[in-house]
Amino acid sequence: MTFVTGTPGTGQQTICEATPNDAVALAECAAVTFPLACPPDSRPADIEHFLANHLSAERFIEYLEDPDRTVLCIRETGVPEGSPDGYGRLGGYSMLVRTQPTDPDVLAALTLSPVMELSKFYVHPDNHGRGAAGALMRETLAHASRSGFPGIWLGVNQENHRAIRFYDRCGFGRVGVKRFQLGDRFEDDFILERSLPAAGSGSVG
Repeated sequence: MTFVTGTPGTGQQTICEATPNDAVALAECAAVTFPLACPPDSRPADIEHFLANHLSAERFIEYLEDPDRTVLCIRETGVPEGSPDGYGRLGGYSMLVRTQPTDPDVLAALTLSPVMELSKFYVHPDNHGRGAAGALMRETLAHASRSGFPGIWLGVNQENHRAIRFYDRCGFGRVGVKRFQLGDRFEDDFILERSLPAAGSGSVG
């Protein structure tokens, strides 16, 4: 799938499965996008610690080699040589996890089983407002629907109002709450869930 965002200095952007060769670019994208999803009063040291332990290039290689995970990315193609944006930068990514949740709060809240987890969904701020998030979500849900699972879930910080509105437009509904640890603090997350159509049954948008 391809789409054009109109980002200055770029050509088309393609949504495709990431490979281990994308690990560094994924970590660079995570370093920009993860802090935007954190509560405003999050401590910078806690964010840096999380990035180093969960969103480094080394960890992305582990994720990409895990058969129960799929990482989709927005890859720039046709970037003019010498462009300041250069080659290799990714405009966003998502991660699907096929293993079933073990968190008791999540298990108690979900109404569908088995489920895919939308573990990560981030779009580079340069792509905000250009249709990139919607395109990435459509492709992510289409991929998830091919799993044959009836549902998909995610956690989102309760203060991340922009993301909550986006997920609501994408058909996710609030079913519960859970905790997310950032440093030595526990943040409050909403648990969101939506159904997935059977593979081949039509649009998931």
